[in-house]
Formats: sequence, C-alpha cells, structure tokens
Amino acid sequence: MNPFYKLTGSDKVNLPQAQLALLISIVVIGYIIAISGFAGIAGFLVLPLVIIFMINIFRKPEICFFAAIIANFIALGLSRYIFGAPFGIAVDVLLVLTYIAIFFKYFYSKVDWSKANNDLTIAASIWFGFTVLELFNPLAISVSLWFYYMRGVGLYMLLTVVLVFVLLNKYKYLMIFLYLWCILESLGSIKAMIQVYIGLDPFEQYWLDTVGSSTHLLFGELRAFSFFSDAGQFGASQAHTAMVAIIIALTTKKMRERVFFLIAAFLCFWGMFISGTRGIWGVLFGSSALFLLLNRNFKAFVIGLILASSIFVFFRYTYIANSYYFIRRMRTAFDPTNPSLVARLENQARLRPYLAIRPFGGGIGHAGVKARAVTPNTFLASIATDSWFVQIWAEEGIVGLVLHLTIVFYILIKGSYMIIHIRDPELRYKMIALIAGIAGILASSYGNGVYGQMPTGLLVYTSMAFIFLSQQFDQELEQKSSNRSEIINHH
Repeated sequence: MNPFYKLTGSDKVNLPQAQLALLISIVVIGYIIAISGFAGIAGFLVLPLVIIFMINIFRKPEICFFAAIIANFIALGLSRYIFGAPFGIAVDVLLVLTYIAIFFKYFYSKVDWSKANNDLTIAASIWFGFTVLELFNPLAISVSLWFYYMRGVGLYMLLTVVLVFVLLNKYKYLMIFLYLWCILESLGSIKAMIQVYIGLDPFEQYWLDTVGSSTHLLFGELRAFSFFSDAGQFGASQAHTAMVAIIIALTTKKMRERVFFLIAAFLCFWGMFISGTRGIWGVLFGSSALFLLLNRNFKAFVIGLILASSIFVFFRYTYIANSYYFIRRMRTAFDPTNPSLVARLENQARLRPYLAIRPFGGGIGHAGVKARAVTPNTFLASIATDSWFVQIWAEEGIVGLVLHLTIVFYILIKGSYMIIHIRDPELRYKMIALIAGIAGILASSYGNGVYGQMPTGLLVYTSMAFIFLSQQFDQELEQKSSNRSEIINHH
C-alpha cells in the first residue's frame, strides 16, 4: 500500500473485520427488536440522540438542567401513553446527572460551590433537613411513601437552587429559562385547546374513562388537562405563567420580547379558563397584589384595586354570562356555600383535634388520597388534604407548617427587598414578575396542592434562585452598558 495514502471512511467499511462487526450488529439489533417490539425500535431510534445528549452535557452541564425543566412538564403526561414507565423520576435523574456532569467537567479544577453560599441555600438546606428528620417520625408507617413524596416537598428545592447559583449565574440563563418556560406552557395551552375544541386522543380518552371522569368531566363539560397531571395543576400553572408573561410584556422596551410574552400570556390566559380550575383566582389576585405593591405606583395600585373589586362583584353578585360553563364554573369560587369549600373546611376541622397532640404530623406522604393505596386504614389517609398547606400541616405537623411558612415568607420579603434596589428597570420588572408569580402560587396553594407538584415546584424554586441572583445580574448589565459606552466614546 502507498504509505502516503490515508484510509477514508468508505475504505474502512470495506475491511473484512468492519463488515463482520456490521453483520453481527445487524443480527443483534434485529434480535432485540424482534423480542421487544415497538419499545426496541423506539430505543434504537432514540439511542443516537441520547449519546449526543450525554456528550454535550459533560461539556455544558446547564443543558442537562434545562432538560430537567422540559421533563418536569411532560413526564407525568407521558405516563398516559406508556404505562408503567417510571417517568416520575426523570426529573430526579436529570438533576443528579447535572451534578455528575459538573463533577466531570471540572475534574481537573475546582468547582466554585461558594457561589451557592447564601441564605436561600441555607433555608433550602434547613427545610430539606427537616424533611429528612420526618423519616424518623414514629407515626410514619411507610418509608416508600416518605421517599416518593419528600422529593417534591424538600429535595427538589435544595438541588435546584444550588444548581442555579453554580451553573446559571448569568443574565442570559435567566432569559433562556423565561423563554423555555413560556414555550412549554404555550404548547400546553395549544394541547388543551385541541382537547376542548377538537377532542381527546385515544390514550387521553382511556385515562378520562378510567381515572379522570369524576373530576374532569362535570355536567358534560371537559376540564382541559393538556399534558399535565390534572386540570387543577394545569390551570394554576397557566395562570402563573400568564401573570409572569403579561408583566414582562407590559414593561419591556424590546419589541421581540413584548410580542413573544404577549402571545404567551394570551395563550395561557385562554388555557387557564378552559381548565375550569377555580384555584386560578388565588394566582391572579396574589400575583397582582404583590406586583402592585412592588411597582410603587399609586395610580396603578388604585386602578388594580378597582379592577379586582369589579371582578369580585361580577362573579359574586351577578349572573351575567352564566350560560357559559366556564364562567359559571369560575363563579362558584366566590360562593361561600359551595359544597367543595364546605367539605374542605370540614376536613380541616376533623384534622384539628388529631394534630393538636401530634406536633410533627403523621409523616410525609401519609395524608390524603395518595396514601390510601399503602396505608388504607389510617386516619390521615381517610381525609383529603386538597390544600398544600393543609398537607404540610397533616404530614409534618404545626412545627413543620410554621417552619415552612417562615422560610417561604422570608424568601418573599428578602427577595422583594433585593428587587426594589435593582437599578436596571427591565431587570427589576422581570424579577417582580417572578416573585409576583411565586406569591400567586402560594395564594392558590391555600386551596389546592399546586406548590410542590410538577411543573410548578421546579419553576418556583428556579425563580427563587434567580431572584436572589438579581443584584448580580444588575451589576452584569451595568458593566455591559458601561463597556458599550466606552466603545462608542472611543470611536
């Protein structure tokens, strides 16, 4: 052979050993597909993407974090199409994989974990530590219940805020997060519109017939649930996103941003109403209240107060447009005699004497409908918790509830203080949008358990971390503006 000739790819394929390896691979792949069917075909189709993904995350671990955000939206919805697959742990796997990717990326250098050394991380660590101690609650029966539900209660918060401080501490990552969030929610809105105006696909219909009809088909009207776990979570998440998007759209000076967030807000407001979820009012009023407070504009505050009062009067004291199901459904949220509200208050009254002598509750995962399959004969499993705060109270007692509320209100107060001192006006309003959204979710969680569920939990925890990075972003933007001014002056 010519010593100066280099073998090309096609030359290498013609080598006998390469052809033998190719033949063996074809036989093995064919055998796997033959015994596993569709799952095997899907696996081999996805395998190249998985390899590319794995290669890239060790170069840029932030890709893995944003993949966790995507999985956070679609994981539970996928379980309607592929039964028995553990999609629920996809977020856990991706968050842990992000830490592993960080470790290998900085294998020969030091990871600067000091970026996460702040009071939000301390608060998240204290709360997670308390959830770990709940494992030793003498009233807790099932370790599996604790393991499954402590993730949404405490683990995700700690994992998320540390990753944001270490990996996503640049302004560009805030914008990637906001765009990705609104795109995913807008896709959810479109999917919900298809369900209501076109119809359900066979898998969704099967889910509705076997599981969801009692709560999602009321008086012949479908409550849209999109690719979320249920209509309640979908509606609250849509309201959350709509408020964040509309605040950004009305305060940004960039036309592309304004158009994008206006479209997202419009779609999410629509999705919010067709979900038929009354918990949206907590999100809307809670978000609006904190926005008007931090905006520090007396005229806007008065207009907002008048608008909120008008909405209340419209739904509470009139029957206008009552022929429309969704208006009629939303109106029940303002009725103090509504059977759903009465049932929730009765459940809280039943819990009160039981928890009065149990300051640490009955154990994480041991209260409400979710516990009935594992602990069907216990008192807590017989009572629907509905509210996020009632769930914390029932499972972690008054001690856990007070600790949780202390941490949450500390984050809101400290975050608000940081935001009002931001100099860049557009950044300040983006942060106001995030913290107003958190306030709305907390207000809604008084009546519904949305705070720690997918996808809301991860969005709230990421928002918290970005808020605590806001002053750093402010300095970054100021430095960029200063550099641009110097370049212009120089020329």
